[in-house]
Amino acid sequence: MIEIERALTRIAYLAGRARQHERLMALAGLSLDRAAVAILRHIAESEPLRPGVLAVRLSVEASHVTRQLGQLEKGGYVIRVPDPDDRRAQRIQLTDAGLAAVERIREASRRGMSIALADWSAEDLGQLAGLFHRLPADFVKHAEADVDIPPSA
Repeated sequence: MIEIERALTRIAYLAGRARQHERLMALAGLSLDRAAVAILRHIAESEPLRPGVLAVRLSVEASHVTRQLGQLEKGGYVIRVPDPDDRRAQRIQLTDAGLAAVERIREASRRGMSIALADWSAEDLGQLAGLFHRLPADFVKHAEADVDIPPSA
């Protein structure tokens, strides 16, 4: 377990580096901060969403999402649409520019991964993809089960 924790820490460090994000934005030809990219990617996978639902899913304060959505709306990446389930509420939807931005980010990310993992076999890549899908699913399932973790001895 120690080696897994070390690997996850290293991955989180590399993924969270500002320089890595700046490089991704340069490759994508965009100027968006990390929070904006996270929001755009999340909406693209499950749009349209209420801002509060988006905040819960991203595990951030609603005020952070509201602020980011305002900037994304001004930039033409998202629009607010009526919530069909509650006329008082609104949902957030990507515009064509938002969809294009997400695709550019994904393409830049894929290019970078293709270069970094060029020496990996198709079998290794398949195993990695399977484990990367399984890992967060199991973490979320554990977190939602609210299981007490016994203290270490």
